[in-house]
Order: sequence, then C-alpha cells, then structure tokens
Amino acid sequence: MKVLLHTGKFKDVEKSGVGRAIVHQKKALDLVHVPYTTDVNDDFDIVHINTIFPESLLLAKKCKRMGKKVIFHAHSTEEDFRNSFKLSNAVSPLFKQWLKSCYGSADLLITPTEYSKKLLEKYDLDKEIIAISNGIDLDFFNLNNCNPSKFRKEYGYKKDDKVIMAVGLYIERKGILEFLELARRFPEYKFIWFGYTAPALIPENISKAIKNKPSNVKFPGYVNSIDLKDAYAGCDLYIFPTKEETEGIVLLEALAMKTKTLVSDIPIYDDWLTDGINVYKAKDVDEFALKIRKIITGELPDLTEAGYKIAKERDIKNIGLKLKKVYEYVLDKDLVK
Repeated sequence: MKVLLHTGKFKDVEKSGVGRAIVHQKKALDLVHVPYTTDVNDDFDIVHINTIFPESLLLAKKCKRMGKKVIFHAHSTEEDFRNSFKLSNAVSPLFKQWLKSCYGSADLLITPTEYSKKLLEKYDLDKEIIAISNGIDLDFFNLNNCNPSKFRKEYGYKKDDKVIMAVGLYIERKGILEFLELARRFPEYKFIWFGYTAPALIPENISKAIKNKPSNVKFPGYVNSIDLKDAYAGCDLYIFPTKEETEGIVLLEALAMKTKTLVSDIPIYDDWLTDGINVYKAKDVDEFALKIRKIITGELPDLTEAGYKIAKERDIKNIGLKLKKVYEYVLDKDLVK
C-alpha cells in the first residue's frame, strides 16, 4: 500500500489550518510507517487530497479513471466559508456546489470532527464520511522546548504585563472584531493576534477595524511554529472567539502547550470540550470579558492539565494509526458509488 499525499499548491495553503494538517499527515504517516509520496508521477494505490482547487478535482477524476482509490479530506464547509473573505457570503451557495463536486468525486471522505461530519451528511453526497482529528504534534508543542521570555522580549512585554493572544486569518468568522472590542474593554491588558491574510481578500470593515485598533493590540502577522510555540508559553491567556470551525488546530496547539484557554461556546465543541472542566467557554463578548477578567485574576480554577488530556488524545501518533486503518479499509472494500 502506497499513498499519494497530494500537496499541489501547498504554498497557497501553507499558512492556513489546511497547510498545518498536511504537515501533520506527513509526520503521522512517517510515525506509523505508511509509505507515501507527494509526486503525482510515482506509483501509488490511494490519493489523499486536502485542497479544493480545480487541479484537486481534476486529479481525483484522473485517479478514478486509473482505478486508484480517492480520499478527499473535507476541511471546508459552506458554513465555515461564510463571513470570511470578500464576497464570501454572496458566493457561498456556489462554493457549496463546488465542494459537492470535489467531495462527490471521492470514494470516501475524512473530516476533522463529528460536527463537520454531521454538516456534510446534509449535503446529500452519498459518500461514507469518517471523522478523524487533524491532530497535534506533542513532540513539538510542549513546554520542555520553548522560550517564553523570548516572546515577551521580542514584542516588548514586561514580566508583569498580562498578555492575551489569538491566532487566525483576518476574517470576521475568526472573531477578530470581538477580539478588538475586548482589547478596548481591557486597556490595562496587552492583546496580540498572530496570522495573516492577503490584503486583497480582507473585507473593508475588517481592514478598517485593524487600522483603527486600540493601542494595546499588536498584529505581527504570520510567524513560524517555533515563535508561535513561544507565544503560547509566554502569554497569560489564549482566546478563540471563532464563530464556526471544522476543528481548530490552533486550539489544539494551545491545549498542548498548557495555555489557559477561553473558546467560543459553539456547537462544534459541544461533544469534546466542557465549560469549566477542560476549557472555559463564552457565548458572546460580554461573557468573554467576564471570564477573561476572572481567568487573569485567578478567580477561576486552572484547567490546563485537563485541557492537555484533550490534546493528548489527538496526538498525531494516534492519528497516523487511524489514517492507516482508513487506507486499508478503502483498499479492501468496493466503495465506488
């Protein structure tokens, strides 16, 4: 058994969650000794596609004609496409049709969570869907090989400064407007948002909000994983005010780094994250503000060890074994519709 892990146009998704997922898959397959290639001209039995570019669909169709099995990794849904880039809401119905074309070309779909699986089941794809987390590399994201003081020094934070961080694209869905509102409510705290989106894709209201950010907010842009790891370790709180996700790899990173975490109370997290048990959740800006204050001042218990257990369950070693089983299953069964 050999897998083609399709990485076409990787540079276009490298700084996104899909890019991180591809990197995770490579290491996961290495760990469980599953032979794979990224060269479409190599011999292979299965193609595992993570992107939804036109070339992705063309490759899927070509592989089907060659008698190869096709797995599409469904990272995207119409629901998480809305409230993202310019015109995203206007074209979201067309985007859904494109997703159905891509996903419908597969023998089987993998998606990161049971929540995203339930969404896709409503698309009438007539395909088997298996939920497998994107996973987290616990060998990399851990407190034993990071430099929190470097993070503080690089961004000019003092030892006593209370630093609240977030990670994501500059899109409304990620909660960037709520993040800025929270910064205004807490001028005594420092806020920093890591991530990057091409200016041409950023909606005008988001660009304007970033331009008029409060003085206690920094937008350093995209940073590499080493610097991001230092930030998780060096901040006082990670917040994730997202409105829709298929999983949220950055959330897993924060949990793996035992960073105090406050996440949006949205349906995707209902069945694996519990408010007050392994993370804290907030329904709106007011509740975010209330819990930020209580977490920073120590009024709420530290849940980081319980949060770490969630990340540990999703260690990429375990993800590699699950992927291997899916590959073997696809090769063993006639799944073509």
